[in-house]
Amino acid sequence: MVISRTKEFDAQAISHHYDVSNDFYQTFLCGNMVYTCAYYRTPEGDLAQAQMDKLDLVCRKLRLSPGEDYLDLGCGWGSLAIWAAKYYGVNATGVTLSLEQARWGQELARREGLEDRCRIHHMDYRDFSAERKFSKISAIGIIEHVGIANYPSFFASVRERLRDGGLFLNHGITKNKFWKRTSQTDFLDRHVFPNGELDDITHMMNVMEQERWEILDAESLRLHYARTCQQWL
Repeated sequence: MVISRTKEFDAQAISHHYDVSNDFYQTFLCGNMVYTCAYYRTPEGDLAQAQMDKLDLVCRKLRLSPGEDYLDLGCGWGSLAIWAAKYYGVNATGVTLSLEQARWGQELARREGLEDRCRIHHMDYRDFSAERKFSKISAIGIIEHVGIANYPSFFASVRERLRDGGLFLNHGITKNKFWKRTSQTDFLDRHVFPNGELDDITHMMNVMEQERWEILDAESLRLHYARTCQQWL
């Protein structure tokens, strides 16, 4: 399935998913409005704690330090950027194509007294100035929406915005390299990822290395994601 990846298409797709209202997402997400795979330190862990542990896991993997400039691409409701600014002392910037998400994140940053160190923007990441450089960058759950054909330009644009010696964390859902189409994959394409493309990790890492990335760490959260979905349900 080939999907057009214009800025207009992506804006409409994200709005269709996430601008249905924040009230809707608050019915099943935790208080931090984290919409990604949680990280369970114990098998019986609850969702709220596991999502806080996930935010902290990302910050520790990025080795965030006070005063660093940190960019979160596709920041959702801004939870990770706010967490990083609050607990790791970074100057955090988040960008999202969802107006509802941006408004929620901006209000939370204001309530936390972090407006001077955490900014949530409603914009396309491709419009963010390449002149602005960051020490650390993350993309949590974006790669599914980038489009496989656009990987080279995506990873190149992230690298362009990263200072020498910086770190980038890319988190996303992948598929088995030798997958076969089934009724389950058809359901996912139609109802869960209607504008998304899932890739295998081997190809994704190959493209990253072609764009001069050095891969330092890879981790599977498959069982964590299964429990997250159960608790959302």
